[in-house]
Amino acid sequence: MKQEKRNLVLIMTDQQRWDTIRAHGHDFMNTPGMDRLAARGVSFSRAYCPGATCVASRAAIFTGYYPHNTGVYGFNQWANRRNWIEDLAEHGYWCANVGKMHFIPMFAEGGYHERIVVENPTSPPTRMGLGEDAWGNHLKLHGVRRPIDRHASDPDWYTKHQAVPWELDEHLHSDVFIGDSAVGWIEGYERPEPFFLQIGLTGPHEPYDPLPRHLEAYAEAAVPDPVWKEGELKEKPPQQQAYQDYFRDANGEAAVDMEKAGLEDLRKMRRHYYAKISTVDEQVGKILDALDRRGLTEETVIVFCSDHGDMVGDHKLPYKWLMYEPVVRVPLIVVDPIEGKGGQTVEGNVSLIDLGPTLLDLAGLEVPEGLEGRSLRPALSAPETFPGQAYVYCENNYLTMIRDDAWKLVHYAGEAYGELYCLEDDPHELENLWEQPEHREVRDALKEKLFEWHLESAYRAAPYRNSEKRETPFYLREKTLRLQ
Repeated sequence: MKQEKRNLVLIMTDQQRWDTIRAHGHDFMNTPGMDRLAARGVSFSRAYCPGATCVASRAAIFTGYYPHNTGVYGFNQWANRRNWIEDLAEHGYWCANVGKMHFIPMFAEGGYHERIVVENPTSPPTRMGLGEDAWGNHLKLHGVRRPIDRHASDPDWYTKHQAVPWELDEHLHSDVFIGDSAVGWIEGYERPEPFFLQIGLTGPHEPYDPLPRHLEAYAEAAVPDPVWKEGELKEKPPQQQAYQDYFRDANGEAAVDMEKAGLEDLRKMRRHYYAKISTVDEQVGKILDALDRRGLTEETVIVFCSDHGDMVGDHKLPYKWLMYEPVVRVPLIVVDPIEGKGGQTVEGNVSLIDLGPTLLDLAGLEVPEGLEGRSLRPALSAPETFPGQAYVYCENNYLTMIRDDAWKLVHYAGEAYGELYCLEDDPHELENLWEQPEHREVRDALKEKLFEWHLESAYRAAPYRNSEKRETPFYLREKTLRLQ
């Protein structure tokens, strides 16, 4: 029986760059699950994250406010702030989370009625004085220790560049566990309310540990080589060379020697990264099959995205934090079986800050006036005419990015230098034009626009920043089910 309100499913991967879905033209990828979503929904080819690292981006996405308003740039507490999940819960949705949310504190309710909490596989909650997450308990029940501190036990760790295939049984992999848990949740849902289900997969975040059978499929694949220019970092802000140096010398599991990495080393790393996306993709397919079996497909909106991307060796750099396209540009697909068109693409710029307004709008709710995004719902029925946004923004600590259709500027707080790229001529961002006199007018115009945006954003979000911390709502105090 059709429900008055549609079910909402948000599938979010972790650290997946935009150019990793076969249906979007990247033929070296093996992503049948994501391809099914692209065939049924609207793909946004230029979607950008609001924060260039996990917590900052997720706090912005789920509160609806940029990092300069949430105050969350790193591992800051944000789960005690109002978010739009609560709006769904207060208007009749049963809200559940399976997998990674990256709440801090991590076991916070955060507007959900129930949670199956899984955090970073290499970040044990017990180190923070907390109990194990659901995946950690799953491992313990099978007599397996959480695979942490591998850098301390593997003498070749730094030269493997995070390319370490999964060695245990498949069902013990964190993404397989999350996929199985999400399938079980869907198959067991019997409540009368429509549901909002957030599924947070932990991959392809490093370490790049795909299931071996997925890695096998990429053994001979002609994956794209990383893009960099010899001596490039000497022409960029000095923080970028310091960033490479830090991860080479850091005494921790994230350390990786990018400076000495040869092309074959980086190709191996990238094959593992792409294969891990295939491991994640298999879980997406299982989730879609579960919705089909329950007869829920035609009344469920599905949003697929990632919190941010990954360099995977581009610019001879690892991971995230900087404002290059592989980090800030992410996949975004929205499937609306009622109003949406299938297999269509929006080419204009959009932001993941728009997810809250979009989901609230699709749920038939009024979007709170203060949220900084706008609903993408009009794009789902008319993708060919949807204009996108003139500018998109991303923040991380002292960096702020502004991008329009042709240009990108990255402002470094307190510094005279920065980054300026003409993406039409230099899509890989190899030539920094910040100091070029002939581009000073463009640079200054983007700086002025960034300044205006920041001022207006801070003013409009003042009520949010000054609001009291959230009290636990009655529907959570009185709930009878809690899964952690």
